[in-house]
Amino acid sequence: MAIPTELIGSIPRPKELLDAMTQFANGEIDQTKLDERYDEAIADTIERLAATGSPVVSDGEQAKSSFATYPMTNLTNLAPEGAVIPFADGHTRQLPALASGPFRYGLHAVDFLNKAKTLTSLPVKQAVIAPSALSLLYPADGIADYDRDQFIADLADEAEADIRQCLEAGADSVQLDFTEGRLSLKLDPSGGVLKDFVALNNLVLDRFSAEERAKLGIHTCPGGDQDSVHSADIDYADLLPELFAIHAGRFYVQLASEADPARVLQIIADNLRPDQRVFIGVIDPIDPRIETPEEVRDRILLAAQYLPVDRLGTCDDCGFSPFADDESTSRETAFAKITARIEGTALAAEQLGL
Repeated sequence: MAIPTELIGSIPRPKELLDAMTQFANGEIDQTKLDERYDEAIADTIERLAATGSPVVSDGEQAKSSFATYPMTNLTNLAPEGAVIPFADGHTRQLPALASGPFRYGLHAVDFLNKAKTLTSLPVKQAVIAPSALSLLYPADGIADYDRDQFIADLADEAEADIRQCLEAGADSVQLDFTEGRLSLKLDPSGGVLKDFVALNNLVLDRFSAEERAKLGIHTCPGGDQDSVHSADIDYADLLPELFAIHAGRFYVQLASEADPARVLQIIADNLRPDQRVFIGVIDPIDPRIETPEEVRDRILLAAQYLPVDRLGTCDDCGFSPFADDESTSRETAFAKITARIEGTALAAEQLGL
């Protein structure tokens, strides 16, 4: 396909997997049985993504507790009361807090990638959590005998390893989820926290070569959980100039659900650097209505009025179920929306003569 198109990450888990997760939590089944359900869900996800015509697939994050928390799997040095993320509908998600050092990942994303690669000959994309998000684990009042500078050094090493292992294992690309970027401006309108987040992400990304960074992407959105968002009221004009200062080659930008996409496209055009490609969101995972291929086509044609077509791609605004227990969007709806993205992207490429 002349215009590249990719999913962002999560696909709603099948009921059989959700039931198994509940049963495991209640002590009704063992880890082996749960792993069988994970494997079935991953295989089905990859098969159905291939059936949509997706040129790049992933495991749909079927075995992740959430897009953000997989590195915390099996860690024993966490406390339950960490940073709280408030959503517009009133519900919240809460991260744990680091209780003692050192900080290490309990699980690396390459494990998900290696499983997926055994199930398909198609290119496989892998999503990872940005180090800036995990920096929120460090408590505001500090940790005795483990200062923040040492934590950041350890975090950077772990985040680098998470990304590098995926590249070395043959990931087509590695996407860093950076939903906290827009949220940071809600928590700190001065932009100081956002600048710190960008600096931390660049600290890690600068450890990679220019060729490697061409395969590394940053995803931004205002959140998307249980059909609600956490920072859609923050003006993109305050985020995007800082976003495109991140030393990555790919950017996945939520756009389908924006009220004034033309304005956002102009901001992107003003900040996009020559070595960067931008994937614009053409599907709104929160909207229960399934977009038509023609709607997707028209969103891309609008983008082509502002952005170089040779540096344009398409994606969904965000994952369909970033937290494993989010059942607000059905699995069938997600695949139907993905199909619309694939078909609409092809229609746009044809109309643009590509």
